[in-house]
Amino acid sequence: MSQFLKDFRDHPESVGENYGQHWCSAMGFAATMFLCALACAVHAFLPGAFKTTASARITQLYERMVSKRHRHSSGPRNSASERSQASQRVTATG
Repeated sequence: MSQFLKDFRDHPESVGENYGQHWCSAMGFAATMFLCALACAVHAFLPGAFKTTASARITQLYERMVSKRHRHSSGPRNSASERSQASQRVTATG
């Protein structure tokens, strides 16, 4: 089996999803990130608009992804302090 096909099958299973569930989840992340990009573009021209929109949503996406990963892995990959540090980095740059 080619590596592509192996990844195609194994990756959704590794996060406790079938292909359709994984597609919906990934497309949800993509749509959210697209809207965050639009908010950032508007913010570039109008600094008073969308001041924390993108950073807040990215933090939420990160927490959603990490919490799901923890439910379907043998153990946590990131400690609470690592998540907090990542959240602070995102907020500082958002």
